[in-house]
Amino acid sequence: MRVIHVAPTAFGKQGLFGGGERYPLELARALAQHVSCELVTVGPEAGTHRDGALTIRIVRPLGYLGGHPARAIAPALPRSIGPADIVHVHHIRAPTSVLAALTARARGIATVATDHGLGEEALGGIGRRLFDRILAVSQYSADQLRSPPERTRIVYGGADPLRHRPHSGERRAGVLFVGRVTPHKGIDVLIRALPPDARLTIVGSEGHDPRPPERDYPSLLRSLAAGRLVDFLGAVDDEELARQYRTAAVLVIPSVEWTCYGRRIVVSELLGLVALEAMASGTPVIASRLGGLPEIVEDGVTGYLVPPGDVSTLRERLTQVLADPAGAARLGSSAREAVVAEWTWDRCADRCLAAYRELLAHGSVRR
Repeated sequence: MRVIHVAPTAFGKQGLFGGGERYPLELARALAQHVSCELVTVGPEAGTHRDGALTIRIVRPLGYLGGHPARAIAPALPRSIGPADIVHVHHIRAPTSVLAALTARARGIATVATDHGLGEEALGGIGRRLFDRILAVSQYSADQLRSPPERTRIVYGGADPLRHRPHSGERRAGVLFVGRVTPHKGIDVLIRALPPDARLTIVGSEGHDPRPPERDYPSLLRSLAAGRLVDFLGAVDDEELARQYRTAAVLVIPSVEWTCYGRRIVVSELLGLVALEAMASGTPVIASRLGGLPEIVEDGVTGYLVPPGDVSTLRERLTQVLADPAGAARLGSSAREAVVAEWTWDRCADRCLAAYRELLAHGSVRR
């Protein structure tokens, strides 16, 4: 079997440090251990390189629709899609994904799609015609897309349990946030909920929202953080990220339904890869009860779920976890066990391969 994954934005310095960029890379890496697999993506420097068993091809864009980094216009993309059995695109509504799917359809190649939240509407008519299978990252994601059940499979996501694992003897302390610094992530709620004398470390790059007042969100956070123990690290490499996970007392995902600017977030947290990475590190997670997060964070077992935007309840849970290291360790141990059993990239790749084989065996590719 030969599989080509297409992602609109590269992960890392060539693109973005986000879950929607990490997911295609990690999944393609895992799949490359079992089948011939390539990842085609978009970045400022065109080229081809190897990442272990995985081939990564980067094409340069002509520009970006609306200046959005995930809406690249890349006419050279079809030339990078060689012979394949499956073309698996990420971000269903991205121009690169539509172009890749049209290319595959014209060549009689099966098309598969996974969405990561680029856009808020359900899967439209073009999506229903273009894709033979939708491999959703959560049941919540599948419900939001309203994709046909007979062509939908839930594959979730994963974490690398070797890269992300607890180290005995390392001291844990403080609260950790990992993610893009954008209003829908609710970092302002977390800063307001921070107990006295608790240190918060914020890891993640600033968002690309050009609209006022959202574009001033980083400045708002620094204003709220004045006089508190808050560190803004920006984007960090994988080694430092792994260290942050395993030395934190707790990871918090405080995503909201309504931002501090009064904007409603229709679709939020389709899965939550940072939750899985923290859990693999033996770190308990406190997360908003929304999106796909309740599908991977078990309240009272691997962490806690709190109402989104509820400063008081979040502060209570933070105080509880920080004051009880033994209890936090029990939560973290259960979290690690859950990831190793169910939420690794190898398990995600197994679910994808089963869906690919089912699609090809049943001959249900639509010409």
